[in-house]
Amino acid sequence: MTLARAWKQPGTRLGLWCHFTVQFSGNVFAMSWGYPFLVSAQGLNPATVSALMGLFVVTSILVGPLFGTFVARHPMRRSAMVLLITAATALAWAAVLLLPSRAPLWLLALLVIALAIGGPGSMIGFDFARTFNPSHRIGTATGIVNVGGFVAALLTIYLVGLILDILHTSGFSGGELYGLASFRIALSVQFLFLLVGTVLILMTRRKVRRQMAAQGVHVPPLLVSLANQRRRRVELRRERLAKQRSSTP
Repeated sequence: MTLARAWKQPGTRLGLWCHFTVQFSGNVFAMSWGYPFLVSAQGLNPATVSALMGLFVVTSILVGPLFGTFVARHPMRRSAMVLLITAATALAWAAVLLLPSRAPLWLLALLVIALAIGGPGSMIGFDFARTFNPSHRIGTATGIVNVGGFVAALLTIYLVGLILDILHTSGFSGGELYGLASFRIALSVQFLFLLVGTVLILMTRRKVRRQMAAQGVHVPPLLVSLANQRRRRVELRRERLAKQRSSTP
């Protein structure tokens, strides 16, 4: 009963799809296919790959507190941040995979940074579970959310390997299992998961916002919110200037 009620809550499902979408690509890279892709397909030596993996860890550590601060200050924009991370992940992979030759080291470093951001970013999903569930259901809701990224990662890891095997058997990429051309095709399966996750986030977010509106909480469009914030800053600046002028003898 508790599981069903936690799942029925749109905020739980929004957290699940956020976790699903932004975490999996980093896991695929760090846990499985990143090393052979960088060494065999991109031609990097193991020491350089080790440095990039270290960059992955350091980035995750540094970005985590920044996301925590953002969520605390802008709780109504959590899903927007998730979508921004998703876009960064997709753009980084597209930039690397669409190149006709091996990617330069600086671009691979940017890819690693984009993927590392997804780990801390996926924690936003747990905040949705906490926000939209009563205290006695938070544990169950958190468990549901935590499934998302790992299911997506395991499916992607399997599909990448399957595609590489099929291409190798067919003689594609000169019969090289970990050839660059083969990896371009195999790793592109991630875009399917990013697209599906984004669509599900948008659909579930709409349900969450309808629920919030029924409770009297309305989330203005992002551009409207930014315009209002800019207007408030201008008004505060004018008030400070007026006070300074009035206090001047």
